Amino acid sequence: MRTPVLLSRGSAPSEIVEAELDGPRPNEVIVRVEAVGVCHTDLVTRQKLGDQPAVLGHEGCGVVERLGTDVGTLAVGDRVVISFGSCGGCGQCRAGQPAYCASAAALNSSGRRADGSATIRVGGEPVFGAFFGQSSFAGAALADARSCVPVGDLAPEVAAPLGCGFLTGAGAVLNALRPGPDDRLLVIGCGGVGAAAVLTALSDGVEVVVVEPVAARRALATRFGATAVAALDDVRGPVTHALDTTGRPELVSRVLGLLEPRGVLAVVGLGPAETTIDVRTLMLRGLQLRGCVEGDAEPSVLVPELVRRHREGRLPLDHLVAAYPLAGFDDAVADQRAGLALKPVLVPSWEAG
Repeated sequence: MRTPVLLSRGSAPSEIVEAELDGPRPNEVIVRVEAVGVCHTDLVTRQKLGDQPAVLGHEGCGVVERLGTDVGTLAVGDRVVISFGSCGGCGQCRAGQPAYCASAAALNSSGRRADGSATIRVGGEPVFGAFFGQSSFAGAALADARSCVPVGDLAPEVAAPLGCGFLTGAGAVLNALRPGPDDRLLVIGCGGVGAAAVLTALSDGVEVVVVEPVAARRALATRFGATAVAALDDVRGPVTHALDTTGRPELVSRVLGLLEPRGVLAVVGLGPAETTIDVRTLMLRGLQLRGCVEGDAEPSVLVPELVRRHREGRLPLDHLVAAYPLAGFDDAVADQRAGLALKPVLVPSWEAG
């Protein structure tokens, strides 16, 4: 089927072009995209691919339009969030940890299906697609039914970031760190991931301290009930749990130094690969340092839980998003970098043909 897509080429301005989207295989669906979040991973991948034409986007939300012959878990007309791809059959998937799927790279970052087949063509030529199993900067996205989670009548611009960014922040709190009401959580960076973590922890009655240099983001965190400071040096008092969303490894040692004995630090941001850690302090104080991918989440479990909290008024995710037209991708990125938009969400203004 033909659909408009947002085509990226390195640092060149993005453009809307007509593309041919492959039909669904037995386990796949086609989703008419109603909204799609802009994530830091989209920007990093865009740079990494250089001048290779690509259709990115991996926080899609929309309505199921076509079903593969073997899909029995969804129906045409369902509004779904599309999350990351996983095989469903490896040991990690069977253990409820699909973010660590044995086929994660092939399914999410190869630019094609796991078997090497292309999913998107522009001008008859294959382009980098199937990003996180979806490439949802488009009017329609092809995805594995396993990656799609129904969200009912939740507004698509609120639901879309549940596919990755909000899932990561919330899951890091609920699945990896698991602070309780008597604990004190430090969140470094209050972008989309960090803000979702803050709201999730507050919804469980956890005291939260935020480190964020952007004043508008500090004000938002304070409005929701967190303590917000501009720099790590401004943190006062004990910290039992910490989450770093910045991807700045030089902060790891400093944050470990702030933790109470047996404290836990989880890192979710991608940045430079190396830093220096005092292993003796780590051992003698019983500290834990752990990575966390996609919030250690099974999307089919965590997404409904976050939707439930939002409906109850405990998780006001709608205050975190700002909508832009799909063609306004470059404006959305500029506003995000300038601190004018916390979580940009692109809203297509047309339907697939």
